[in-house]
Amino acid sequence: MEVKNITLRFGGVVAIKDISFDIREGEIRAIIGPNGAGKSSMLNVINGFYHPQEGELWFHGKQRQAMKPYQIAKQGIARTFQNIALFKGMTTLDNIMTGRMTLQSTNMLQNAMWWFGGAEKEDNAHREKVEKIIDFLEIQAIRKTPVGRLPYGLQKRVELGRALAAEPKLLLLDEPMAGMNVEEKEDMCRFILDVNDEFGTTIVLIEHDMGVVMDIADRVVVLDYGKKIGDGTPDEVRNNQAVIDAYLGVSHD
Repeated sequence: MEVKNITLRFGGVVAIKDISFDIREGEIRAIIGPNGAGKSSMLNVINGFYHPQEGELWFHGKQRQAMKPYQIAKQGIARTFQNIALFKGMTTLDNIMTGRMTLQSTNMLQNAMWWFGGAEKEDNAHREKVEKIIDFLEIQAIRKTPVGRLPYGLQKRVELGRALAAEPKLLLLDEPMAGMNVEEKEDMCRFILDVNDEFGTTIVLIEHDMGVVMDIADRVVVLDYGKKIGDGTPDEVRNNQAVIDAYLGVSHD
């Protein structure tokens, strides 16, 4: 994907100002910056929640017109949220199954004719895919547990599973490790790396833990007050004085 000269305003407030960067197929691309820098707003632009006033988005070589989030999801872009957005009364299995909705081909009439309209066969195929995701994320023991009863770290893993169920080409992760303890972060890092490696999924990651970002990201873009102040490999960003002054908090002599 190419993000070209994106500007997003809310009334008189400029959330994103003339930002450009690219996302290469198969990479883990991190977006970092202090609170209020425009990181989540940028994810919302990429997956269609927000429509920028200026700029262009190109996906697989084609300029993307204004689309609704469900249309963009069908193009192969999925995301998780900063605040967990699961169906708390539903089981782990059923929550992850909702991620398959954009891939369903049977219509309402076929669903009503369950055994004769192909809906049963399709549902079984979707469940088979979901069971593989449950195995991949090592959450077999909680597959029938309502997610509202799960500890925070496992809920975040279920949310990752739901996003993976959509078989995304581009996966957007908004602070997937926020609020986790060290062990939970290590597990989530491992799963993100495995998703990237085994599924070949391109990942865009917002994360405040700089240790995590420097360990798993291929490239990093840095935002501050809605502007881009850095872009490059983790080492390049770590040594960028503008980034140090604005975000990393270490000044040079």
